[in-house]
Amino acid sequence: MEHTIKPEDLQAQFAGKFILDVRRVTDRDAAPEHLPGAQWKNPEQLAEWAKTLPREREIVVYCAHGGSVSNSVVDALRAKGFKARLIKGGLDGWKAAGGEVTCK
Repeated sequence: MEHTIKPEDLQAQFAGKFILDVRRVTDRDAAPEHLPGAQWKNPEQLAEWAKTLPREREIVVYCAHGGSVSNSVVDALRAKGFKARLIKGGLDGWKAAGGEVTCK
C-alpha cells in the first residue's frame, strides 16, 4: 500500500474509508472545516486512541498541509499494523482538488 493517496483518487474511492483528521488543535480551531465523516484525534495523544481504530478498514489520515503531522501519525499506525495512508497535500490539497468539506 502506498504511503499517500491523491485527493482525486480518494474522491473516487471514498466509500468504506475511515477518515482521520489529525490536525493540531490550533490548526483545527483556525479552520473548523473537515472532510465529511472525519473523526478528529489529537496527534499528540496517538498512543491513547490508536487502539480504538478499526483494523479491518483502510485509514486515511490528513492534517492541514499533508506534512510532518500526518506523516508521523501514518508511520506510527503502520508500525502498529494498521492499513493507513495520508492525503497528499492534506486538507489544503483536498480542497484544491474540489473535495467536499463540512463544518461542525
